[in-house]
Amino acid sequence: MTSGHSTTQRWVVFGAAGMLGQDMVAIAEAVGHHVTGLRRSDLDVTDAAMARAAVEGYDVVVNCAAWTAVDDAETHEAQAFAINGTGAANLARAAAAAGARLVHVSTDYVFDGDGTEPYLEAAPVSPRSAYGRTKAAGEWAVRAESADALVVRTAWLYGAGGRCFPKTIARAAGERDRLSVVDDQTGQPTWTADLADLIVRLVAARVPGGIYHGTSSGQVTWCGFARQVVAASGHPTPVDATTSAAYQLPAPRPAYSVLGHDQLHEVGVEPIGDWAERWNAAAPTVLA
Repeated sequence: MTSGHSTTQRWVVFGAAGMLGQDMVAIAEAVGHHVTGLRRSDLDVTDAAMARAAVEGYDVVVNCAAWTAVDDAETHEAQAFAINGTGAANLARAAAAAGARLVHVSTDYVFDGDGTEPYLEAAPVSPRSAYGRTKAAGEWAVRAESADALVVRTAWLYGAGGRCFPKTIARAAGERDRLSVVDDQTGQPTWTADLADLIVRLVAARVPGGIYHGTSSGQVTWCGFARQVVAASGHPTPVDATTSAAYQLPAPRPAYSVLGHDQLHEVGVEPIGDWAERWNAAAPTVLA
């Protein structure tokens, strides 16, 4: 990873206990910034006054706080909206008032998942799930509050600091004779450390406000990714392909979650490398 270096700034990261938040704090600190990490227990982003007080005195505000339980959001949409929509609006308003730059992390779930070519940053949003609707609302609120804010969409995140697909697959490969994984959903597995590094580089480059896509390059199905994970885990367990229809889940999953990186190229910021190459770099840490 090649983090861009810049003048030392004061950063505050919301959602610092999460998988992305942990790497965000570590990587921003590694390039010399003074970083405060706030967990859910430290601050309620749905409280506008608390949000305002929390961003005071910072140069950069990174919002990794989110309701990410996709299936639970189907039956708790109001609660998900409070964090993903209202919380995002509160932080955007607070950051704008404090003169801080906001980086808001969003998701591929804002799209319908029917695409066949990588989604452009300006493609119309059309979420199919409660989670997607609440995240789309958050994007809208952030952009409405601050033209300077960066909305960074990501997808298929995995990392050392939380529950994630590779850890689940590696554990299952050690416990079962065969695995069965869906082969009709395509996306870009993305390491949280790489996304955190990209966010640091975007801020250092002083890019214009707007929407950017923070995913690995290339594409693969969950089944294809699972086979790479199993290979890295050292288990000889075969992975069979199955379809999404085999799993009845409350929230619909996008069939196609590949995000284009045109805006990164436009502003001269290098996108994250190919997913397979990045997985090889991440595997020893993630599966440790």
